[in-house]
Order: sequence, then structure tokens, then C-alpha cells
Amino acid sequence: MSSPLRRVAVGAQLLHGQGGYRSAGIHTYIQQTLRHLPQADPELDVTVFTRHAPVDWPPSIQARSTRWPTERPVFRILWEQLVLPRVARRIRADILHATAFVAPVLRPCPTVVTIYDLSYALFPQYFRGFNQAYLRAGTRWSAQHATRLIAISDHTRRDIQRLYDVPLDRIDVAYPGVDEALRPIDPAALDRFRREKDLPDKFLLFLGTLEPRKNLVTLIEAFARFKRECPDGQLVLAGGVGWLADEVFAAIESSGVKDSIVVPGYVRAEEKALWLGSATAFVYPSIYEGFGLPPLEAMACGTPVIVSDAASLPEVAGDAGISIGPRDPIGWAQAIQRVWVDQSYRAELRERGLRQSKKFTWLETARQTAATYQRIT
Repeated sequence: MSSPLRRVAVGAQLLHGQGGYRSAGIHTYIQQTLRHLPQADPELDVTVFTRHAPVDWPPSIQARSTRWPTERPVFRILWEQLVLPRVARRIRADILHATAFVAPVLRPCPTVVTIYDLSYALFPQYFRGFNQAYLRAGTRWSAQHATRLIAISDHTRRDIQRLYDVPLDRIDVAYPGVDEALRPIDPAALDRFRREKDLPDKFLLFLGTLEPRKNLVTLIEAFARFKRECPDGQLVLAGGVGWLADEVFAAIESSGVKDSIVVPGYVRAEEKALWLGSATAFVYPSIYEGFGLPPLEAMACGTPVIVSDAASLPEVAGDAGISIGPRDPIGWAQAIQRVWVDQSYRAELRERGLRQSKKFTWLETARQTAATYQRIT
């Protein structure tokens, strides 16, 4: 049953207007959830406050752009703390939804906060000093004072409960979904794409931000071991270069197989399905993920996935992927070799992955979000 008409003010300054690796992840989650909210619950009156409203925004959602340069973190933080409560009060919001970790200290109405992961608390060495300090203090306070929380996986939900002593019954889970454009592509189109990008017929693909948390040093070590048995192996590390990525490039240089490793940079959204569909297998050895959208997207494109068995990744892959310990390069090399040489096994993983990916839709994400709003009385 739908709730009575409720007015929701959404702080969404992490929506980005232009493509880039920083537009991935949180941007995608916010954009797709809000885009599907009117279908999930037509009784919601949603106003989104953002710097850059997407051009294809649903007409039933009001979007208000701020003139503050909130691309810069200091201005975003000031806007969220000083302006967001005022504009929520001005539109007489029944619910304020802070979509990225931290809520305003002064809250004019019941508040929902979305928390994507707790990497800043569990792996502080991977974060800049100010960012880490703000997230640690701001997220803890928000988790303890918000009316309800949304986590993007059950693992993140339990991390919040464990680290911040928040009752589990106050934390909801709204899993990410898969973009409908990510689906298996005609093999002839994939062949053309590989020729256009000068890619081999078979290659392993990682797609994500190049940063320490993604555990690419272990992947490179495993790939070097794999190459001893399969000299034709090729590895593509695609994605934007993140914080502290120097160790990744140092590992490539010292691997002994650097001529078989390609780093093409950021992948545009319109080419993502082609990259994922062209790969022989998708490899994702991350040591921590709040959810882990790239393996799910790879499965939706019909590509077998090998993931680490850490954090939320087993929730993503289910029984459709191969899970290996993130610090086990020998196990990774063996798993890669099996997928590389066994065509029937790849076909089996492909079918499992397609079934698994269908369990995650953005409409369901929006429904879960709307259900959180409905739980606020």
C-alpha cells in the first residue's frame, strides 16, 4: 500500500554533470535510484537539490540547482550543513534524505542517510587526512542520529551496526541495480570493438578505479604466475587513476609481464558494455567493497567473473562467480587459468552470471528506498 503524499528533500551534490571516473559509483546509485522513484512510489513529492541535474530527469521530480561550486569538497560540506536544512524547511519537507554518508547537524525533519561503505574507517591509510577525519566523525554522528539508514549491502549494514552500535532494525538495505543498457552484445559487434581498440581476441579485464583498495598488486602477481602456464594471456586494467595509485604502476613495471598489461584509462559509460562483453573473464580482487557494482555489470553482459571473497562481494556474485581470497595470488592464478582454458566452464559461468544479474534492478533499489521513507512515521 502506498503511503500518503509525502514531500522528500534530497541532498544530492555528488551527482556529476559530466562523464569521468568520479561520476561512477555513488553518482550512478543516486541518479538511478531517484530516476526510478516515481515508478516505485507515485505518492512521493521529491525535490532534489544538486549542482548538476541530469538532462533526462523524470518530469515528476523537481530538481533545483545550487550556485555554490560544490564540486569542491569544502563547499559541498558547507552547503550540506548550512543550506540543505534551510531549503528543506522552506519546501516543508516531511523527510530529508542525505545521499552520501553525512547528514546536516541541524535537521528540520526526520532524516534518512545512505552509507555506501566504511572503507574510510576500516582502511584509513587509503584516505587523505581531512577526508578521512570528516567521514569518520560525520558518518558516525549521522548514523547515530538519523531516523533511518540505508546501506547498499547486508555486509555494509552489519559494519554500521558493529562500528557505530546502531540497531540493525534501524538500517535498511537497498541493493544497487544494473543499467538496462548493460546486456550481452552481438559477437560481431564485439569483434569490431576489439579491432578498434587493438585488443586481443582473449583478455582478462579489471574495470574500476586504480587505487590500493582494489588490490591490483595481488592481481598483477597472480597474472604473472598465470602467464608462466598461458603465455598468450593479456590483462587490461581499465578505469580512472585514483589516490595512491603509484604502487599499481610500480607493480606493473616490476612484474616481468608489463608488455602484456594494458592500462587504457577511463571507460566512457556508452562503451562499458563493449569492454565488459569483449573480455574473456572479469577479475575483481578488491579487499573491500560496500557492494561492488562492476562484477554485477560484467555478469549482466555475459562475462564470467572472478572476485575476492571479501566484504560484500559474495553477495554480488552469489554462486555465479568464482570467489578467491584477496591475498591468495596462487589461488587467483589457478582460477584465471581454469576460466582461460576451459570454454565449457566459461559458458556455464556465463549462464549463472546472467541469472544472478537479473536479481538486481534499479526499480527494486527505488522500491527499497521508498519503503525506508514509508517506515518513518
